[in-house]
Amino acid sequence: MSLLELIADADERGLAASGLACLDRCLPPPEDGSDPEPLRPLWAGCETGAEWATRLDAVLAGLGPAGSGAPGAGDTTTRVVALLHDAPRNFEAAPLRAWADACSLLALDVHGRFDFPSATDPDALNRCREGGPVYGGPLLVGELRRQAEILETLSEGTETAGGATGLRRVMDLSVEGRRVLRAVMSRRARGRTRPGAP
Repeated sequence: MSLLELIADADERGLAASGLACLDRCLPPPEDGSDPEPLRPLWAGCETGAEWATRLDAVLAGLGPAGSGAPGAGDTTTRVVALLHDAPRNFEAAPLRAWADACSLLALDVHGRFDFPSATDPDALNRCREGGPVYGGPLLVGELRRQAEILETLSEGTETAGGATGLRRVMDLSVEGRRVLRAVMSRRARGRTRPGAP
């Protein structure tokens, strides 16, 4: 199945977890020593939607109006926080599907911007999600694979879909992706601060 088909078929839990995982991977590390995993409280709300709105408001309050991130990654942080503000308070499939779709596109765009060759054309990214050719580098390819694997893990009928096991697997996949992207962000930031760097 294509990524768009997986999003279309996902239930509330799959949509909430996949959208959250996309944002969690893209949020740059804090500069000020604050919580390196500020979205973690939301994971507990993905299972049944219990206290989803309350947890979302608490996370947003902790992040502040724009959050904080690695040097040169301010735009990414702003976009992640904006999508958190747009997250539906009702734990229902229709609004969560639209939100998860937007989170998917943001994550692909962010990975495409830090990739080589870069790939940020919205139409091209949507074709990738439809199962078309991928015009990008390893970061984009890896993110497409990771998003699909997360949705497949939480889909009904899979061995790991039930209970907390599936969510733990999703969190592990997201943490792995976050480490990769943050390492690339850090290298890019160091390159910009080097003497003579453009």
